[in-house]
Amino acid sequence: MGDILASIYPWTKSMHVISIIAWMAGLFYLPRLYVRHTESVNQGTETDLLFQDMEKKLLKMIMNPAMISSWLFGLCLVFTPGIVDWSAGWSWIKAVNVLGMTWFHMWCAARRKDFITGTNTRSGRHYRMMNELPTLFMIFIVVMIIAKPF
Repeated sequence: MGDILASIYPWTKSMHVISIIAWMAGLFYLPRLYVRHTESVNQGTETDLLFQDMEKKLLKMIMNPAMISSWLFGLCLVFTPGIVDWSAGWSWIKAVNVLGMTWFHMWCAARRKDFITGTNTRSGRHYRMMNELPTLFMIFIVVMIIAKPF
């Protein structure tokens, strides 16, 4: 299995990066939709339904497939011989931050349900602040992968 993964490594890495870019785009954009939905849209209006549809399509058609493919290709990279050194600290910090990004994805999905049921109690400010988390996760992940500081 290791030989197969090693032979397709450039393709696996390419697909992983493409998946991550799509996933990050959604993680940045969905909370911004929530900000506008919270601050500018009255519940039960045609615009409310439009926002719910946009949020649903972003999550279901872009973010979920991108997260799944990011995990799939990432795990392929983990199991490719010589790619991840689990004795180094950088790999564990990266792994924790990937779990954090996954948690944030699930948190965003749960917030969408709040809008559907009309039970959203969070402010636009709250969504703006939460929107900074994927940036922090991304910074740690990129530094750990590129610089491997420890």
